[in-house]
Amino acid sequence: MSSHIRRSMPLFPIGTVMKLTDLSARQIRYYEEHQLIQPERTDGNRRLFSLYDIDRLLEIKDLIDEGINMAGIKKILLDEKHQDSKEQGEESKKNFTDEELRKLLRKELINAGRFHRNGHPYSERNRFFH
Repeated sequence: MSSHIRRSMPLFPIGTVMKLTDLSARQIRYYEEHQLIQPERTDGNRRLFSLYDIDRLLEIKDLIDEGINMAGIKKILLDEKHQDSKEQGEESKKNFTDEELRKLLRKELINAGRFHRNGHPYSERNRFFH
């Protein structure tokens, strides 16, 4: 299973994302409204976030801390997205069995727990997500 597919899989509910990013649900929904993230929706209309979504939220948080406004953030992130899609091309998504999803989630959560024990969970976030 490729790293891109693993990191793009929608696995995390908003409560987990809030803990991992230190953002409120309101902030996360605001960034979604501005199309900076696009979480998947379950049949019950609940948001599920991928590791890429979490990385994007942390990147937004860093840009805000640097004093960049929403228009600047949109420009930076949309330029990055355009560049990434040109470099990667279109990679097809694979349908995973429930068992494969459970194994993947367990592995990702175990790895996230290892990073969390050594201080701030994403002090080395670029190494974790890339």
